[in-house]
Amino acid sequence: MDLYVGDIITMKKKHPCGSQEWEILRTGADFKLKCCGCGHLIMVPRKLVEKSIREIRRA
Repeated sequence: MDLYVGDIITMKKKHPCGSQEWEILRTGADFKLKCCGCGHLIMVPRKLVEKSIREIRRA
C-alpha cells in the first residue's frame, strides 16, 4: 500500500476526541500519525495502520 507523508487517512475506529482522520507525519516500519481533531501524536506499526484504513486523501 502506497502511503506518503502529508496524506490524510480515515480510520475505521474513532479517536476519543471524535475524529477519524489522521495526518501521516512519518512512514517506515512504524507510522507517526497526528490526529486532525485534537493534534495528538502516536506511533503505530505499519501492519496495524494498513489494516484499519478506510479512505486515503492525497496531500
